[in-house]
Amino acid sequence: MKVILTENIPNLGQIGDIVKVAPGYGRNYLLPKGLAIEASSAKIRELEHHKRVLAQKKERVRRQMLSLAEKLNETTLTFQRKVIEEDKLYGSVSVTDIQKALQQQGFELDKRFILLDQPIKQLGECTVPIKVDADITANITVLVNKEE
Repeated sequence: MKVILTENIPNLGQIGDIVKVAPGYGRNYLLPKGLAIEASSAKIRELEHHKRVLAQKKERVRRQMLSLAEKLNETTLTFQRKVIEEDKLYGSVSVTDIQKALQQQGFELDKRFILLDQPIKQLGECTVPIKVDADITANITVLVNKEE
């Protein structure tokens, strides 16, 4: 019996997979629990159409994320901070500071996507990676100058 999975089932398949199972397993377990639907030719065509629509949507979102990454790569943030001895900052530039500066420039990003290991505590230029999508990372430039 062929069925289309509507849930991820370990050792069987992922959502949308068409799998062949024993008739009793399909009829008595998968179908009644809503884990699968019977694979008729009409439902297979509907599934293929649904997969194409999802693929188009995924590609459209990917293009938007690439565009956002290009804009972020060209972004430079400048911060003015008080300095104590030897070009060390009194305080630091944190992820929250970077997020607020990006919001002022029109970028709405969650601070979890700003991949700064430790706050910036020295004067100068620093590159900060921003995770835009699962496999897309942008780099912004952060300049820290001495406050007069």
